[in-house]
Amino acid sequence: MTVTQAAPTATAKKSGGAGHQASLIVQGADATGIVAAITSRLSERGANIVSLDQYSDDPQGGAFFQRAVFGMDGLRAALPGIRASLDELAQKYALTYTLRDLSVPKRVAIFASKSDHCLLDLLWRHRRGQLPVGIAMVISNHPDTAEEVRGFGIPFFHVPSMGADKSAAEAEHLRLLKGNVDFVVLARYMQILSGDFIENVGVPIINIHHSFLPAFIGAGPYAKAKERGVKLVGATAHYVTEDLDEGPIIEQDVVRVTHADTAADLARRGADVERAVLSRAVLWHAEDRVIRDGKHTIVFT
Repeated sequence: MTVTQAAPTATAKKSGGAGHQASLIVQGADATGIVAAITSRLSERGANIVSLDQYSDDPQGGAFFQRAVFGMDGLRAALPGIRASLDELAQKYALTYTLRDLSVPKRVAIFASKSDHCLLDLLWRHRRGQLPVGIAMVISNHPDTAEEVRGFGIPFFHVPSMGADKSAAEAEHLRLLKGNVDFVVLARYMQILSGDFIENVGVPIINIHHSFLPAFIGAGPYAKAKERGVKLVGATAHYVTEDLDEGPIIEQDVVRVTHADTAADLARRGADVERAVLSRAVLWHAEDRVIRDGKHTIVFT
């Protein structure tokens, strides 16, 4: 393992007045009075709700999901009391919840290989203040992007991963990540993660792939798509599970193509879609807009 490192910039730029705001994610069985009970608990503590989204998959005993963003002066000092009040409510209604101070950005590690379009797009958006995250590090199985990553002031770690046995590389990955990140993004990282790694990393992992899967698996998917005369090029961002490319979907998008487009044209347009889809998925996850429910997601955009 080799490392090239510049001065870290782990703290994301604040945006949207997040310095005095918190997010509240609630889920559980739907029941009469849940929304009123939640909002009342917040208002009793002096919180001003600035955003509220909710969804029930069946009003008669279905599952309930809610995202609220609220603001108040002295937020950090007030959070323990708010949590205690929400604990009582969660027990009464059999709910689970997460409460997070939005002034503290989630820390992310980005994994990449030789293809750099998704990696550099995320780094650029972060530098522009468009992604409310702290990029703790970039990890790659190739050294090719080290200089470009260094230019963004982000630590770069080269961890080779060759052959069928990935255990040494994954052990190094876990050492680097442990206690340092809140989620991981695979920005066209062309390695399959083992089930042991996914279990032991202990944080969500977001992946991006072209939407041709599983019809055009393996190498050269755009060339295969050209041979079949596809009319749409797309991409899918999803959470990683042990079932390869079958995790809960966060975002998808497509663009139309024609018979006149070459395989190189498809790859170029596909890269554009991949960048857009991945950046939206990372943004929504960073802002607590995605709730996982088994194989599905509820996304409040």
